[in-house]
Amino acid sequence: MNSLYPLKFKPLFKEKIWGGQKISAELGMDYGNLQNCGEVWVISGVEGNESVVENGFLKDNELNELVEVYMGDLVGEKVFDKFGNEFPLLIKFIDANDWLSIQVHPDDNLAAKRNIGKGKTEMWFTLGADKNTQLISGFNREMDKDKYLQHLNDGKLKEIMNYEDVKKGDVFFIPAGRVHAIGPGMLLAEIQQTADTTYRIFDWERADDEGNTRELHTDEALDAIDFDLHDSYRTTYNSEINQTNEIIKCDKFTTNIVDFNKTTYKDLEVLDSFVIYMGVEGSTILIWDDGEIKINVGEAVIVPALISQIELVPKTTSKLLEVYLEI
Repeated sequence: MNSLYPLKFKPLFKEKIWGGQKISAELGMDYGNLQNCGEVWVISGVEGNESVVENGFLKDNELNELVEVYMGDLVGEKVFDKFGNEFPLLIKFIDANDWLSIQVHPDDNLAAKRNIGKGKTEMWFTLGADKNTQLISGFNREMDKDKYLQHLNDGKLKEIMNYEDVKKGDVFFIPAGRVHAIGPGMLLAEIQQTADTTYRIFDWERADDEGNTRELHTDEALDAIDFDLHDSYRTTYNSEINQTNEIIKCDKFTTNIVDFNKTTYKDLEVLDSFVIYMGVEGSTILIWDDGEIKINVGEAVIVPALISQIELVPKTTSKLLEVYLEI
């Protein structure tokens, strides 16, 4: 009988008004006739955008269908009990050639109240950034709903945003409710809840080739925004060579970084969860009892929960993001 194995999926390419060419030029992916590629979804359980397996005997099967069939063997017993047949994370690589809209995402409670599925907490790992690249995360001063609306209505929203300089390797955690925007010149990996609800607050007054502007969601965003001021919006982490170093641990996902130049053995038996490995530097061979699979930069692989032991063999010094759920 065929058994579950690490799964790689066919990429889903998304043309965006702010998208660039780095998905092709730097990640080596062919997105066909699209003018640009702002996002490539490499693992998705989002309805209507479900990932399709590209390797092994399960080739051409959709991810959520596999969750329904293999249940806890694929995603982990506790994960399946909580999320059912929907894979709980969306994994992307993003190339921003222009500012994304200033936006916010609802949390789980507000999403449930509005009957729009789950909320959206996410994190960004920067694969590369042009000189003087910035992003927006949160506010730069004490804020409340009235002050925010005054700045928004006066056309001065940009003045109250917190701008952060960005370089390769930087990490930003964006919990649901935090106002944010990715800036031009960024190539990044994004890990997020399986949700696609975005409330645009400001879109830099740009229009498409036909003069159309994108819809704003001023009213919907108001109850979603976290107005709290935070001491820091940047995530600091250790990246010791040949160690697994924690970057983010929250109730939505845990993300570690594996920075290594020699074979690394991973015991996954203690985790009641699938594990995702994302290539962010170098090239790695992932080996399990029945085979092996290569992970290049810009690729991601799901290791099913029933696989307890793997080896990671770097072709050169490599970095992987390791993602799973702790429930």
